[in-house]
Amino acid sequence: MEIADFKAILESIDIPVVYHSFQASGMEVKQPPYICWYVKESDNIPGDDRVVSKFNRVNIELYTDYKNPELEQKLEDALDGASVFYDKTEIYIQEEKMFEILYEIEI
Repeated sequence: MEIADFKAILESIDIPVVYHSFQASGMEVKQPPYICWYVKESDNIPGDDRVVSKFNRVNIELYTDYKNPELEQKLEDALDGASVFYDKTEIYIQEEKMFEILYEIEI
């Protein structure tokens, strides 16, 4: 999957989507809900002294003001529909008074 295809999956949720952060992307900060995503690292496969297959480990961070299972399900349905495997964790950011739902994927 190409990054452009992946970004289109996230944008299909119909909430703001930004790479890494609003500040780093030169955009005005939005109120939740929104998605930040970024390439965390690569996990390449070597062969004959070169990279044979390239994989990117990507974090998708869904931010909401309140626990929003419907929005989480919408994102998960989009990932499932694109056959993207994910692991999910959740934290509450007390200082910001918002939830962060983290999806870790590999593309």
